[in-house]
Amino acid sequence: MTTTNLTVAQALVKFLNQQYVKFDGKEEKFVHGLATIFGHGIVLGLGQALDRDPGSLAYYQGKNEQGMAHMAAGFAKQHNRRKIIAVASSIGPGAANMVTAAACASVNNIPLLLLPGDTFSTRQPDPVLQQLEQEHDDSITTNDAFRPVCKYWARINRPEQLMGALVHAMRVLTDPALTGAVCIALPQDVQGEAYDWPESFFAKRVHRVDRPLPTQEALDEAIALIKAAERPLAVCGGGVRYSEAGEALVDFCEKYGIPFAETQAGKSAAPASNAYNLGGIGVTGNAAANSLAKQADLVISIGSRLSDFTTSSKWLFSESCKFLSVNLNKFHAQKLDAACLLGDAKVTLQALDLGDYRAQWGSAIAQAKADWAAEMRRLADYKYDENFKTLVEAQNPGSIEDFIRDLGGTLTQTEAICAVREHIAPDAIVVGASGSLPGDLQRMWETDARDSYHMEYGYSTMGYEVAATLGCKLADPAKECYTMLGDGSFLMLHSELVTAIQEGKKINLLLFDNAGFGCINNLQMGNGAGNLGTEFRDHTGAFLNIDYAGMGEAMGAIGYRVRTKAELIAALEDAKAQSRCTVIDMKVLPKTMTDGYGGWWHCGVAAVNVSEVGAKAYEDKEENLKKARRY
Repeated sequence: MTTTNLTVAQALVKFLNQQYVKFDGKEEKFVHGLATIFGHGIVLGLGQALDRDPGSLAYYQGKNEQGMAHMAAGFAKQHNRRKIIAVASSIGPGAANMVTAAACASVNNIPLLLLPGDTFSTRQPDPVLQQLEQEHDDSITTNDAFRPVCKYWARINRPEQLMGALVHAMRVLTDPALTGAVCIALPQDVQGEAYDWPESFFAKRVHRVDRPLPTQEALDEAIALIKAAERPLAVCGGGVRYSEAGEALVDFCEKYGIPFAETQAGKSAAPASNAYNLGGIGVTGNAAANSLAKQADLVISIGSRLSDFTTSSKWLFSESCKFLSVNLNKFHAQKLDAACLLGDAKVTLQALDLGDYRAQWGSAIAQAKADWAAEMRRLADYKYDENFKTLVEAQNPGSIEDFIRDLGGTLTQTEAICAVREHIAPDAIVVGASGSLPGDLQRMWETDARDSYHMEYGYSTMGYEVAATLGCKLADPAKECYTMLGDGSFLMLHSELVTAIQEGKKINLLLFDNAGFGCINNLQMGNGAGNLGTEFRDHTGAFLNIDYAGMGEAMGAIGYRVRTKAELIAALEDAKAQSRCTVIDMKVLPKTMTDGYGGWWHCGVAAVNVSEVGAKAYEDKEENLKKARRY
């Protein structure tokens, strides 16, 4: 057997350079690069290996471990999970910072390879700097925190263990049904150990991403189920995007007269302008999708986890409505007691031959879309005036007058979103994750550009936005990349803006500053609580007026200060001409986001409440629970 003498870290780097994926006959390299913040637990092992011979791996210097992991997740998602950036960290706090990002990737089924340093395998010295000690178990380290949030986990205590662990890691990372975060913990002493590796370990590996078909029996049952339905509704999930099945979905729906609605992960897989596309569905869905969902007698879920936001906490559909699920993962496919088609979205849709079947929606699809188009025009023209002031002040006394006094903005959130849509490129990539903006965008954002809507809403991770936008730009450098985020998310994590500037990759931050955690403020006040802890006010009661544009400028970006629609349009147009990162700091009135449209969300409302609003909210919750499905 021919062998090569290398350290564990050097062998890891060499192995990563030899991983490829093949999809629809196209072969491409799987591991594009590696991002890290060097610390003592990684720099002399993996750091030395990268410095010695990185192969073709690109290197990215992160600024926050969670941020660089979100960057890698954004990159992988924008590549439809067929290319990744690995992420490494030192032991202790560096590793712990990545746990949130690991959970985020696993929930969203995005491949993320994490390589945290670890304490000494020999336990000498003991304890080492940044070691977490547990009196009951010497084997536990910070990296054990990755176990519940990863799809595969291993610790390399001996060089020989690396080979099997990396093969398993690639198995999970490249499997569309299983993928998510993978953690390979690397004790710092083992990273530097030498071993005689078999040359076969470094052979080129091509991981084929197949398009499995369901069994013929399952297809026959599904065809019978659809043909028995009068008003079927398809739900376009993330699996449609990753399968690149948008065209197949449109062909299927047009051929059989079946409308389809979009989840956050599925949006932009198919054109928004299509006559059968109703838009977003569920808690953050629009009136068109939700009104038809309530009339559906069969829901055909395609590549969706059927989360509570998609199903309105299992409340949206009638009790008699049946479910058919197309999914590669049986765990997700069986939700809501669905009939299962275990297969790839594209080839499964193409295999569903319904003959001369046509759904019986009549004019309902066109009417629902027309009604929603009228509502969209209203939202685009939603302006601050006396009527608006009276309405919103009743919900939150003093908030609007205080906001205008302290921040000076009179821009509403919905008119801002519509202005952005009108004034950026049709194929620009838009990224979001948390707060009220994902709801507004799922309802309002329309695009015909494939894979241009990039929303992380499985975990709704505050701080994902800026980092993932950089990941999108690295994945698709020719496209303009924007993130719409709130001031709360920006304050949570914006460090990778510096990395973007450092790399010369222009990203655009559209920062909606409503001086608080506006989405949660709506939730608490709408359910009878006060506004405790959700507004950014100082000790005098004044709203904090933070110059976010100035913060961006201090980092090296171009800043814009926006308080009106005209100023926003001017900033958007000027930003398009820039080659550097931009931060458009918009002072946006609170309580001016979208709301409702026939969805319901199950939240834990207080049963004992002195507030009349709270008592009514609890009553409504109990009534809605009676209508919701249990499984």
